[in-house]
Amino acid sequence: MMYGYGNNMMGGGWFGWLLMAFFGAMVLVGIILLVIGVARSMSGHQGPHGAMQHPMSGATPGHDEAVAIARRRLASGEITKEEYDGIMQALGT
Repeated sequence: MMYGYGNNMMGGGWFGWLLMAFFGAMVLVGIILLVIGVARSMSGHQGPHGAMQHPMSGATPGHDEAVAIARRRLASGEITKEEYDGIMQALGT
């Protein structure tokens, strides 16, 4: 049995190094994404689908839609005025 260069458990020297480089790069990318995610969550910034504060109104993008839904439910008689007021208070309006 020969033990020497290129005769390792992976069956080939260059393939083993290529595989190690690939998984090493994947681990590095994962660490970078984790650091970016932690930094964004600590700064209060969310991604494009997150609940990001609008700089002028102080309301989130879904806030206007929630208010419209509550108004529609009040108008259709689905909820009472007291329930509507509770919803508006919960929404901060």
